[in-house]
Amino acid sequence: MRTIFVAVRTLLFASGFFYLWVWVARSVERLGLPLPEWTAAPGVVLLALGGVLTLACVGTFVLWGKGTPAPFDAPREFVAVGPYRYVRNPMYMGGATMLAGYGLYLRSGAVVLFAVAWLGLAHLFVVLYEEPALRSKFGAAYESYCRTVARWIPRLTGQSWALEKP
Repeated sequence: MRTIFVAVRTLLFASGFFYLWVWVARSVERLGLPLPEWTAAPGVVLLALGGVLTLACVGTFVLWGKGTPAPFDAPREFVAVGPYRYVRNPMYMGGATMLAGYGLYLRSGAVVLFAVAWLGLAHLFVVLYEEPALRSKFGAAYESYCRTVARWIPRLTGQSWALEKP
């Protein structure tokens, strides 16, 4: 029953974040910088790939972390499975990929540039707030995870995070 409650909260929060970013993207689109027509097709691909990655992260937070992606209702358990085995911030990467894909689909260079800026803001949030909070909450397990798993560039081969805690 607890997992269902977490899933409902996650659906509510994720829907709010999704609609917020769509609204922001549509607002930024008005700034112009039109792209060629051919960018729409790769935009759909990026939108789908980013969406799959983001949904995988959300599901991992609900099932393994017992929490939501929202910073004010974060996972209660340390999450280092699924996409988090290969990169520490796959949800931000998925969101930025979706946003860039949406910009390409709309044929809006302004939205694509905004996606890059958004990723920069996500980086600042991660470095200044999220990582210190996770170090404080999960201690040695998170420190070991940080030494093994890269912040932004996934390591698809070689060593990834082991399920065993250090």
